[in-house]
Amino acid sequence: MANSTEAQKPQNPKKNKKKGATLDTFYRAKVQNTEEIEDDTQENAPKPSKGNGNSPQTHEEFESEMTKKMEAFWEEKWEIMQKKFTHLQNQFDQSEKENQALKARIRQLEDNNRVKEQELIKQSQNTKKLEENIKYLTNKVTDLENRGRRDNLRIIGLSEKPEINTKLNNMIQDIIKENCPEILEQGGNTATDRAHRTPSTLNPQKTTPRNVIAKFQSYQTKEKILQEARKRQFRYKGMPIRVTQDLASSTLNDRKAWNMIFRKARELGLQPRISYPAKLTIYFPGKVWAFNKIEDLQLFAKKRPELCGKFDTKKQRARNT
Repeated sequence: MANSTEAQKPQNPKKNKKKGATLDTFYRAKVQNTEEIEDDTQENAPKPSKGNGNSPQTHEEFESEMTKKMEAFWEEKWEIMQKKFTHLQNQFDQSEKENQALKARIRQLEDNNRVKEQELIKQSQNTKKLEENIKYLTNKVTDLENRGRRDNLRIIGLSEKPEINTKLNNMIQDIIKENCPEILEQGGNTATDRAHRTPSTLNPQKTTPRNVIAKFQSYQTKEKILQEARKRQFRYKGMPIRVTQDLASSTLNDRKAWNMIFRKARELGLQPRISYPAKLTIYFPGKVWAFNKIEDLQLFAKKRPELCGKFDTKKQRARNT
């Protein structure tokens, strides 16, 4: 056991030598790296100026270099901004020119519009005058037509038989004999110049007979027959017929517009009558009232409690439908 212990002792110095060599190598490498770093730092450090070699002057050069770089940077930015500003200025000038052109165009359009408005006013005034003239001339022509028909009588409801159509003049004389023989007894001139159907052609789809127009030679005889026809129902061979004044178609239409109100006024005992050309007259109360338009009569009725609501044509049409 002692021998084995002595044999192991020489091995420890070798291990210590290796350990010492390793530490020396480590510290030696560290010192060498530190020196290399210092050398690199000295090489990369800013060189002193040729003047006096002080470090403050080196800082001033650094600031000067940075100032130059900043100046160059802002000069470049300034040039870019100037170019953009110039471009915007050109666009603004172009827009201003276009704006001025548009303003001039708008002024021109306003002037043209003003001229057209004045022309339209003149045209509307001329149109109004033309409408008034047309209305006046239409009324004048209608009045002349009515006056040209003053010797005529219109016979409604006479049968459409061939033998009657060929002998209309004789038929009219028979109607006078049957309904107002006193005219013949008084020696009145009942002769007619002509008698015809209207319209001239028969419409097969129309079931009612065409009217007969008879022109009398004597206006006084025609008026006497018309007065008798207003008093009672005329007949021809037992068939009821109606005898009225022959008027222009427009006047007849105006008279037809009074039909519903005329019947209502008769029911109320107002003694209605249609006078020339298409005027309604009533007797209320103890006084004769004349109306040219239906609206005038309706306004008159609204102010009278006895007639209020009696001549509302819209309500009457709704009830009939």
